[in-house]
Amino acid sequence: MAETDVGSVKGKEKGSGKRWILLIGAIAAVLLAVVVAVFLNTQNSSISEFTGKICNCRQAEQQKYIGIVEDCCCDYETVNRLNTEVLNPLLQDLVKTPFYRYFKVKLWCDCPFWPDDGMCRLRDCSVCECPESEFPEVFKKPLSQYNPVCQEGKPQATVDRTLDTRAFRGWTVTDNPWTSDDETDNDEMTYVNLRLNPERYTGYIGPSARRIWEAIYSENCPKHTSEGSCQEEKILYKLVSGLHSSISVHIASDYLLDEATNLWGQNLTLLYDRVLRYPDRVQNLYFTFLFVLRAVTKAEDYLGEAEYETGNVIEDLKTKSLVKQVVSDPKTKAACPVPFDEAKLWKGQRGPELKQQLEKQFRNISAIMDCVGCEKCRLWGKLQILGLGTALKILFTVNGEDNLRHNLELQRNEVIALMNLLHRLSESVKYVHDMSPAAERIAGGHASSGNSFWQRIVTSIAQSKAVSGKRS
Repeated sequence: MAETDVGSVKGKEKGSGKRWILLIGAIAAVLLAVVVAVFLNTQNSSISEFTGKICNCRQAEQQKYIGIVEDCCCDYETVNRLNTEVLNPLLQDLVKTPFYRYFKVKLWCDCPFWPDDGMCRLRDCSVCECPESEFPEVFKKPLSQYNPVCQEGKPQATVDRTLDTRAFRGWTVTDNPWTSDDETDNDEMTYVNLRLNPERYTGYIGPSARRIWEAIYSENCPKHTSEGSCQEEKILYKLVSGLHSSISVHIASDYLLDEATNLWGQNLTLLYDRVLRYPDRVQNLYFTFLFVLRAVTKAEDYLGEAEYETGNVIEDLKTKSLVKQVVSDPKTKAACPVPFDEAKLWKGQRGPELKQQLEKQFRNISAIMDCVGCEKCRLWGKLQILGLGTALKILFTVNGEDNLRHNLELQRNEVIALMNLLHRLSESVKYVHDMSPAAERIAGGHASSGNSFWQRIVTSIAQSKAVSGKRS
């Protein structure tokens, strides 16, 4: 009996040794698989969706945004401070006023480039239009037909960095060479309450959505990293990239986390994957914000004198006061007097030709907005592209013959789009600044998921060994 027990014990020990050998082999195989998976994931995730460049993801995670924003005249620290303390609070109040709340837009129009086959899968994709009784009566009045001197054929190589102090002459119907159509008054346009149609995730994904951005980048925007591109072409690319980044930030900040329960919240993983992991996208976001801020502050006289009449005297006075604070804030003027210096552009013999070329490219971009298959995405796309086109129009006002200064003329809808765009960019810059640490921590946790998996395996082994010891 004793001999049998000894043999049985030896047999158990021998069997146990074999199990440990198999277990160690299995662990080694799993470890190898994890290492290979992490390596392949790192290789694949380092491909930039916007530019096709290879970046070092670890360096991107550790990127510190300090110093001067590229091609601008202001540093990251100052931008973040001014935006948090001054601009963002003012803009949040401004876009809630009746004047800036309503945007006139042509929502349904034929796509000039391909069949309109895009779809979005959420009810949030649709836009709630305003009944005529809701928006201000004064908005229904026809605009002035004052027609300023035609700009075509005028010298365009020199940029005038100032604007006429005799600024506002009333809202007019006037041309913008940077946008595809005037979108002023016609039967196909309708007013939309922007507060009731917030920019957020809509479920507009897939080939149709990708085709929009592919068309914008490949057909209209030379990559700013190409050797032959000049400063002006780089700026157009960076503006589009910055706007793209801002839109991605808005989607991530207001995301449908659970469709079954209609739960909305922040998607910090998406924020990291689409924006934060690529330093150039963050840089271009800050650049676009400063570019539009420069346009708004340059138009200080015009915007300060403009009429913001909606029929509500108290609200209209509040709107005018908020606008004046935004365009002439002393802290902003002291810390960042010229956010972007447009006077350095359009130099040399190619200046006029290059300006016309880029105007055509941006008009194409504005026309592509008619091809967006999601109604709410189209609304915000049209608004922000019109706002960017208005900023371009303001900044690149030029001296005419005999060095006479042209008066700036803006449509009411252009001003509404411009200030709402500045608010959207301000929100994005603030969100990126505030949420980057948390998003990078979450992304870091995902990157180390292999280690977590390995820890679970070790824990499982220890638990199995303890149970085996108890049974023996």
